[in-house]
Amino acid sequence: MDWTRITRFLSLIDFQHTIFGLPFAYLGAFLALPGFPGWFKIFWITVAMVGARTAALCMNRAIDIHIDRKNPRTAHWPLPSGEFSLRLTWGVAIVSLALLVVAAWQLNPLCLKLAPLAILALWGYSYTKRFTWWCHLCLGLAIGIGPTAGWIAVTGEFTWQPVLLTLAVAFWIAGFDTMYACQDIEFDCREGLYSIPGRFGARGALIFARGFHFLTLACFVGTGLILGLGWLYYLGVAFAGTILIYEHSLVSAENLDLVNFAAFKVNRYVSSTVFVMTLLDIFLF
Repeated sequence: MDWTRITRFLSLIDFQHTIFGLPFAYLGAFLALPGFPGWFKIFWITVAMVGARTAALCMNRAIDIHIDRKNPRTAHWPLPSGEFSLRLTWGVAIVSLALLVVAAWQLNPLCLKLAPLAILALWGYSYTKRFTWWCHLCLGLAIGIGPTAGWIAVTGEFTWQPVLLTLAVAFWIAGFDTMYACQDIEFDCREGLYSIPGRFGARGALIFARGFHFLTLACFVGTGLILGLGWLYYLGVAFAGTILIYEHSLVSAENLDLVNFAAFKVNRYVSSTVFVMTLLDIFLF
């Protein structure tokens, strides 16, 4: 088995993004009871999330291949450089979507009924940069359905309680995606692509990113109030806020050298911090 090639394909689909997105889906499941939803549910939630996220990233890479080939920053990536084929990428996307549907079927009837809507959101967000600079928030909403999906996976019904948590995740993703997109301002403007950095410049985009992350923390606090969570949960939110403040301190309009480090290396600790502290809050009090 060629582990180097496997590693490169995981790089193509940014598999590490799936890993740091999983805690929020689990969080929705744990908060729905509240408590441990059982290994059966956890297993199929994991399969659904990995399938959904892998499919989304494969479709995004395939749909944007012509754009990525033109962009000097992305031209060397595994797909636009020709290291992997479009056929393979679409094949993995289709298999991943099948895994999502099977997982939804195993969880409950409502999950299965909602699976086509999830697939539409995961497929559609890749096109939003072609017509709206709100594309970052569209990405956030497409991925942010994880907590609500986890809630539905456990309860079998849709309720309003996890909506604020979904918005928290959506704003969290929109914030770091806006920051990340500052690297492509000139390219986006030249190619007629829509983005917040392309519309407002790096300085304006970073203000938007801070605003999105402020809304993230506000939605976390609102979630705690709605669900009656305790002080350990709020301590976790405070830790997450500290991480976000540090993340933004690393990047300025004049110096974008640490964008990747801030948006991905530092940012990934937000989900695990909130998840762990919420579990402690649920099981200790």
